[in-house]
Amino acid sequence: MADWLEPGTKAPAFTLVSCSGEKVKLSQFKGKTVVLYFYPKDDTPGCTKEACAFRDAEKEMTKLGAVVLGVSPDSTESHVKFREKYSLNFPLLADTDHAIAELYGAWREKNMYGKKSMGVQRSTYIIDGTGKVAKVWKKVSVDGHDVDILAALKAE
Repeated sequence: MADWLEPGTKAPAFTLVSCSGEKVKLSQFKGKTVVLYFYPKDDTPGCTKEACAFRDAEKEMTKLGAVVLGVSPDSTESHVKFREKYSLNFPLLADTDHAIAELYGAWREKNMYGKKSMGVQRSTYIIDGTGKVAKVWKKVSVDGHDVDILAALKAE
């Protein structure tokens, strides 16, 4: 289990398939700020609330030069349904083998009702235009997270 990436470190490169079937590489966003968020599962209450908040803040984030990328272990087919159901306006990336979540430290042991299992820890990275980690939220609380992200983007 990898540790969390700290601000100032180079963000690990990745290529994942998006819900539109395209390969998305971190390197294609050079010069832009990337809001990379990891979430456990499509179409579940917390993940839906978080995705819809990012959807609603997307215009403002774009004005601030940022792109949003959502990553979960779900399949591209699941992402397509989730994106269409909630009119999400940013790519959802399929990390089905959770390799990227592991690189970023988001694949962790979770404890739910005394049962331990491995899964995605809801977390967000802001990656600057040079590919360095600018800010990290290690355990995201969904309520108000979009506001925190916008405030961080404005402060950059």
